[in-house]
Amino acid sequence: MTFSFSAKAQSKILVVADFEKGERTTRLGEEVGTWDGFPNDSTQGCTMKFEADDALGMSGGRSVRLDYDVDSPNPAYNGFWVKIGNADVSGFDTVSFYVKGDGQKGFTSKIKVELKDKKHGKASFLVENITDKWQKISLTLDPHSLDPNQKKPVEEFVIVFDDINSRPKIGSLLFDQIEFSKSL
Repeated sequence: MTFSFSAKAQSKILVVADFEKGERTTRLGEEVGTWDGFPNDSTQGCTMKFEADDALGMSGGRSVRLDYDVDSPNPAYNGFWVKIGNADVSGFDTVSFYVKGDGQKGFTSKIKVELKDKKHGKASFLVENITDKWQKISLTLDPHSLDPNQKKPVEEFVIVFDDINSRPKIGSLLFDQIEFSKSL
């Protein structure tokens, strides 16, 4: 007698933000928002709003739309931040999210993602080949890129638009389902 079975890979997942409620708070009860590198420069900026467009196809689901502008005569960068708070993400090996560009307004196909720790250290990732279709981006975390002596090394998830990588310099991207995971 022969037995066969398939083992399905399991993982541990912590959903940080899914934007379903259309509020400026995460599932962890922490805040989200936009930031500007030079707030006094009116020729650049980033704004957010919630859209009835869900990456996972949930009826009534939402995502966050970021309208960015780094078309300035001055150095320009801005973006979006998500506080992680007291969640211990030190045991996770991947951070992932969904992204798509707005085909009508235009969008950059390249962004920078940063994970910041409490001591202002950061791990940076360049995400490329963004399209106008939802795609899941999974970034492998290097345990040595942030301060390993901290119990909870990741304090903030950040998306960066800048005048070096963003082409076009004005556009819109949608984001959804920011989560940390670990394969078991």
